[in-house]
Amino acid sequence: MKPATQYTKSGHINIAYQVYGSGPIDLVYIPGWVSNIDWMWACPELVYFFEELGKFAQVILFDKRGTGLSDRIVELSTIEERMDDIRAVMDAVGSPKAVLFGHSEGGSVSALFAATYPNRTISLITFGVFAKRRYSPDYPWAPTDDERQKVYDMIENSWGSGEMGLESLAPSQANNKVFMDWLANYFRSGASPSAAMVLTKMNTEVDIVDILGSIKVPTLLLQRTQDVDVKIQEGRFVADRIEDSIFVELEGSDHLFWAGNTEEVLEEIRAFVTHVTPKRNYQKRLLTILAGRVLPSEDMSHQDIVGQFVTQYRGSIIQYDQGVFVATFEGPSKAVHCSLELQKVSKGVAVELAIGIHILEGAVDEARFVHDETVLCVKEIIKHTEPNQILITQTVKNLLSGAGLNVVQHASIFETGSNDKLQLFSVIDHSRMDYNQDDGRVHTVPKKGLFLENVLQSIERHIHDEDFGVEMLCSEVGVGERQLQRKLKAITNKSPNQLINSVRLHRAKELILGRHGFNITEIAFKMGFSNPSYFSKCFKKEFDLSPSELLQRENQYAPVAKTIAVSDML
Repeated sequence: MKPATQYTKSGHINIAYQVYGSGPIDLVYIPGWVSNIDWMWACPELVYFFEELGKFAQVILFDKRGTGLSDRIVELSTIEERMDDIRAVMDAVGSPKAVLFGHSEGGSVSALFAATYPNRTISLITFGVFAKRRYSPDYPWAPTDDERQKVYDMIENSWGSGEMGLESLAPSQANNKVFMDWLANYFRSGASPSAAMVLTKMNTEVDIVDILGSIKVPTLLLQRTQDVDVKIQEGRFVADRIEDSIFVELEGSDHLFWAGNTEEVLEEIRAFVTHVTPKRNYQKRLLTILAGRVLPSEDMSHQDIVGQFVTQYRGSIIQYDQGVFVATFEGPSKAVHCSLELQKVSKGVAVELAIGIHILEGAVDEARFVHDETVLCVKEIIKHTEPNQILITQTVKNLLSGAGLNVVQHASIFETGSNDKLQLFSVIDHSRMDYNQDDGRVHTVPKKGLFLENVLQSIERHIHDEDFGVEMLCSEVGVGERQLQRKLKAITNKSPNQLINSVRLHRAKELILGRHGFNITEIAFKMGFSNPSYFSKCFKKEFDLSPSELLQRENQYAPVAKTIAVSDML
């Protein structure tokens, strides 16, 4: 039977999740590309796989931001933010440690999570994982730009039809019309065409090659030898770079683990989960190090501002001495956006900042004091940075896909403690720079969090008010209409009015699925829509289903799940 759908917050974003199973170990399933945790339960093959997992684990399913039942209001998200979604769901369930089971791109996110939070990861399992999604001479198995363009064209031209060319994902089911129809509907219910396009282009930029060596948790990598979507060589490449990992090559060509020889896949996972002995504590983890130099160095008034912004972006100051400060962050996107805000404020108080950012494998207790290897790293970073400049290493750049930043290659080369040489890049965010120049004001740390969160909080405060619009939103967040338009477009790929409508529609969807006793007309009025027919039109455009069609589809799930459960008992 389909588990109840629940919601938790990752930042200010609603993440949908489900929990089921009777096993003693928590297992989080991280899907690839797009998903819909309700629609999963309409596929008998996938339901069988999940039910088998639930016999030896408590299974946690979720839709990442921008997909399925989770908020779709932020279409641009980073691999780091998707990692935050995993942590948010684990916290909501009360799971201190879990096995991570990542499929395809979900395996890439899981790998980053395992390296960053080893003490919250029992073990890592991936199926059909890739390290990069764009061809390069050192990774020749990834799709070329021309091959990726064919995927973009499919999304652009065929997302709304049945001609999506999905047979390569499950060749063993290519002639099974019921399965293929479900798969096409699953993807369409998981993302709108524009969201699918943004996610696909963002995945094209994923590159976790540099962090694979930092994964220390027990790791099982599963891959089918004839997989067309992700080549077997890619699995071997990843396995070679993760210490003591187990790589299992399975017969077949299906990229979907619930198609083909699923019993073999299940047996490998079952044996690994039930027999692996994880370490109790790990002493090292992946850290993002930010090193900054304040000029003039004797200006200590800037120390409080630095501390405020670092805290706002969930970082920790571990050293501030003679104008040089060092901070650690849980991911590169937070460090870069913090640097951009600091740079913007510094210009208004006649202070110059030089900032460099790198990712390294540091001690778990690095948040409290600086270790010797970090000191060497900081010195190397500071050596290359000039005033009013933000430099990042290639390792950082590779993990910033979806961050909406302008990155330009720099002339300098960064040399790591292990004598590896990394290209440096300069970060420029034109939208932030324009925003600052337009109003000429010095901006202090927002009291209620990040800019987008302030916007979302304002919309939710007025979600029932049909008169709420752009003018009132501008007044509450303290920016002009042109500035609001530009910043929201850069962050969410939506105009302010589109964002207001989208928030309202997602809250309406929650009310419909939550069966709170309101009819569709009442829900429309509650969400600030004065015209129920216009509400239904907007709803269908957002979710590819009208409110009544959503209710009808939801009512169909229970019988499907019940039939499967009964057949298992016969």
